Amino acid sequence: LATLSIGILIGTLISRGVGASQNEAKGTDAKQIVLPSPQDLSTTFSKISKVVAPAVVNINTESTVRTISQRQRTPQGPLNPQGPQRQGPQGQQDPFGDFFDRFFQMDPYGQGQEDPDIKQRSLGSGVMIDPNGYILTNEHVVSRADKIKVKILDDPKLYDARVIGMDKETDLAVIKIESDHPFPAAKFGNSNGLNVGDWVLAVGSPFGLDETVTAGIISAKGRDLGSQFQRFVQTDAAINPGNSGGPLVSMAGEVIGINTAIATGTGSYAGVGFALPSNVAADVYNQIVKSGKVTRGSIGVTFQPEQSDVLLRSFGTDHGVVLTGIQPGGPAEKAGLQRGDVLIAIDGQDIKAGDDLVSKVASKGVGESVTVKYIRNKKEDQAKVVIADRNKVFAELLGTEQEEGGPPEGTEARFGITIQNLTSEIATRLGIEGTSGVMVTGLENDSFAQELGILRGDVILEINQKAVKDVDDVVAVQKSLKAKSDVVFLIQRNQAGQKMTMYLAGVLP
Repeated sequence: LATLSIGILIGTLISRGVGASQNEAKGTDAKQIVLPSPQDLSTTFSKISKVVAPAVVNINTESTVRTISQRQRTPQGPLNPQGPQRQGPQGQQDPFGDFFDRFFQMDPYGQGQEDPDIKQRSLGSGVMIDPNGYILTNEHVVSRADKIKVKILDDPKLYDARVIGMDKETDLAVIKIESDHPFPAAKFGNSNGLNVGDWVLAVGSPFGLDETVTAGIISAKGRDLGSQFQRFVQTDAAINPGNSGGPLVSMAGEVIGINTAIATGTGSYAGVGFALPSNVAADVYNQIVKSGKVTRGSIGVTFQPEQSDVLLRSFGTDHGVVLTGIQPGGPAEKAGLQRGDVLIAIDGQDIKAGDDLVSKVASKGVGESVTVKYIRNKKEDQAKVVIADRNKVFAELLGTEQEEGGPPEGTEARFGITIQNLTSEIATRLGIEGTSGVMVTGLENDSFAQELGILRGDVILEINQKAVKDVDDVVAVQKSLKAKSDVVFLIQRNQAGQKMTMYLAGVLP
């Protein structure tokens, strides 16, 4: 009992002591917490949505998908080369069944019918950048489209759009619609001013639901998803299929990103979305509307992504990029650079990593000279290098440049293909022996070659039983052909690791 009384007494004294301290603290310079109105943030979102939404468009595309014949869908078709071959009328194996099915869409024995092509429709988003009808969207939204239709908020009309230019490296494209009146356009912001934690809105047409607005924050900046020219802004604002090409908007009502991708295991929103920063998008847009394409500088070198401290120390430096390859005939080779050199600075600016090198060089104009400082045999030296067009320097690797003298515009018969000479590097990559032939690097929609079934990456060996050694041979054949001429291609294709040689025949329209 005595112990209990003492405990109560001590507790009372302590309690009174605390109370006295609190009274003495009154009148200090502590500021009271003032809660904001719960309507403030909501009102901001609403105001921004009203400003931006009219400039966000819904993009509908239609593309033609070539069907696979019914026989090819079975286990015996070329999609399963190990399966049994079709049998002829006498029960023997028929090695020509695949040929007729694939290229004439018919059974050589009259047992099949032609399969119609499928019209595939897709949805995406875009943002109006210029009142004259220029729209920025994703390359993957429009790259395969035969027809592009654009729907604008509160406008019942569907506008036909044409592609001004595309950039596969950043997955951006510019399309244009025509009208006798100006369109509402969005304002671009500077993505360099973004901070992790900033509020943002994503606007677009997920699942075809026009003008959907979702809110979130900037979760991270500079996300690398494996593409050299894409460093994404990460957000938790809901982005779903159909949002691609729509804007990510700051609290200032400015476009600070183009929604491009999501990380998900289900195909839908999982809390991780990615937008290409507005500063990158603005540069791509400006180049496309000016010239129809994007040109990036290059000095013609390759390097490995990771440059460890141990690796750099072994070359006698603590920073820079170790060159693992020099493109033959490229600017670096002409300047005397070699494999094993360590680039440490460009025009006096230190190179910290590979991305640093790429961004510094890519931002330079073609034909511009730069001073490259490098280390060789642990000794520092420098060289003048003239910047070249990256697409031309790495044409063989990228498959983006047509060889000079390729199929000209305006010939009487156009196959509708872009080609380049077959080099030893390309042949090795495709698993093809020899360098005789030309590789198809591109096809026009609804072209003669596409109708025949020629694919990008095919190697043309013969045309009308005449060997094709280079691009000039194809040009010569084209010039000799007239409308309604029979044309027979012999091509080689590497499909699923298996080499196939086949004939494709048709009549020029």
